[in-house]
Amino acid sequence: MVAIARIAPRVAAPLKARSYAVITMATRGKHTLPELPYAYDALEPSISSEIMTLHHTKHHQTYVNGLNAAEESLQKFQASNDVKSAIALQPALKFNGGGHINHSLFWKNLAPTGSNQAKFPSSGALYDQVQADFGGFENLKKEVNAKTAAVQGSGWGWLGYNKGTKKLEVVTTANQDPLLSHVPIIGIDIWEHAFYLQYKNVKPDYLNAIWDVINFEEAEKRLKEAL
Repeated sequence: MVAIARIAPRVAAPLKARSYAVITMATRGKHTLPELPYAYDALEPSISSEIMTLHHTKHHQTYVNGLNAAEESLQKFQASNDVKSAIALQPALKFNGGGHINHSLFWKNLAPTGSNQAKFPSSGALYDQVQADFGGFENLKKEVNAKTAAVQGSGWGWLGYNKGTKKLEVVTTANQDPLLSHVPIIGIDIWEHAFYLQYKNVKPDYLNAIWDVINFEEAEKRLKEAL
């Protein structure tokens, strides 16, 4: 990389700019699997230790590996000005990048069973916004569960904050598409790997149980940052 930096001033402007871009991308660190802020068995009985271990160490790790591989390939294609191949990488970048983003948010919006974090607040910004937009916590749960259960195939259910309407809204995304239209407040993974070993094909049971381990402190923090 030092040799490239030294010869860059002597080449034409377009190549010079591209060379520096390659240097910047090449020196950036790789994505890594984030550590969980709790033990694998901390969410039982809502989510089993077996599911959490596989979900985190296998599934999320796969997205991290896929994203790193796609970005490495993108660097090579950009360096050789291979636009066609760079465009062809976009689905892999979106899928693996979205998987990494979504799961990183997901782990943080979960909290150990019985913890103070897993208790819906009786006052504050989140409480007030839920009351205003849904008429109460139970109504919120019903709408999130219904729309998330209705996702066909794989995807995510979200409680998101719409900066345009200034309201909390329930939305879904397909596959590993990240939530871009709203600020994510709470995300629920409805891919089968998130629940099938424990709940089989009964999505409603999984969706009812996960509310016992939602990290409402994290949800309120995200909401306050969005307001």
